[in-house]
Amino acid sequence: MTISLSEFLNQLVSNPALIITTILTLGVILVNGWTDAPNAIATCVSTRAMTPRAAIIMAAIFNFLGVFFMTLVNATVVQTIYKMVDFGGDSQEALVALCAALFAIVLWATAAWYFGIPTSESHALIAGLSGAAIALQGGLSGINGSEWINVVYGLALSTVLGFLMGWSVVKIVGMIFRNIDRRKTHGFFQGAQITGAAAMAFMHGAQDGQKFMGVFMLGMFLAQGQGNVQNFVIPIWLMILCSVVMGIGTSIGGYKIIKAVGMDMVTLEKYQGFSADIAAAGCLLIASVTGIPVSTTHTKNTSIMGVAAAKRISAVNWGIVKEMVLTWILTFPGCGLIGYLMAHLFMWIF
Repeated sequence: MTISLSEFLNQLVSNPALIITTILTLGVILVNGWTDAPNAIATCVSTRAMTPRAAIIMAAIFNFLGVFFMTLVNATVVQTIYKMVDFGGDSQEALVALCAALFAIVLWATAAWYFGIPTSESHALIAGLSGAAIALQGGLSGINGSEWINVVYGLALSTVLGFLMGWSVVKIVGMIFRNIDRRKTHGFFQGAQITGAAAMAFMHGAQDGQKFMGVFMLGMFLAQGQGNVQNFVIPIWLMILCSVVMGIGTSIGGYKIIKAVGMDMVTLEKYQGFSADIAAAGCLLIASVTGIPVSTTHTKNTSIMGVAAAKRISAVNWGIVKEMVLTWILTFPGCGLIGYLMAHLFMWIF
């Protein structure tokens, strides 16, 4: 099943609930663009391979390309997010609960951006949707365990594989260039890091863009009174819309998060920044192809930790790491609880 742009616009004009859902979903995508996407370019800014402005523009472009092209090739992450929770039953109540979840996600993400903490938007999305679904169904029947297990896999993959790949890639790069004068490699690694940052931004769009398209499709079907659509095709116009909104969000900026990830957590040289970007992009590619929704924030940050730890453990500012890990841990119960409470509040009001 698919929806053409003209059909969507006709429904938008005649369905106030769809208007609200669309605004909230696009709001979440926009917030993701300015709070999560900066992680992709943090290292190339911290090593001065690019200026913040140039890096943000590049990230906006490659986020757009990642959302668009990866969804054309493989949209399994969309399906995983769409089927992760049960918003079935009364479609009107389900739509209200979904709007509450989206509101909770925007609230959580904006607070994290304000304090400069690179919280995982993916985890906020999963937690907010799960909390709202539990409120709607009155218990854990709102969670689809067979799909939710992929979230657990993603958590392990983004944390463990990100660190190991970061450590391995920087070791390999070091071995390849060990007999070459560091001054002669400066120009090469500056260009290589820009390429790595572009790849990271592309894969961020590929992962997170698909997650939010899954939510968008869910909202559209619920607004039509269809809560149990299982097979659908992502329309081209939706890919373009989500890509553009995420790109705009990225272009707004996120210097606080760039500073926290790329400057405060660890001091990197250009070859290390390149290694971190390539390692994280590789992890995200594996996850996207296999349909596992992972945290792009987790993946990038743990790859940076792996790169720094390969030199020496003390190279990592573990105080900043502790702060980030605490935020990640709090995201699931915190955003989930907000989603749960907001769902009850919204269903009571509406």
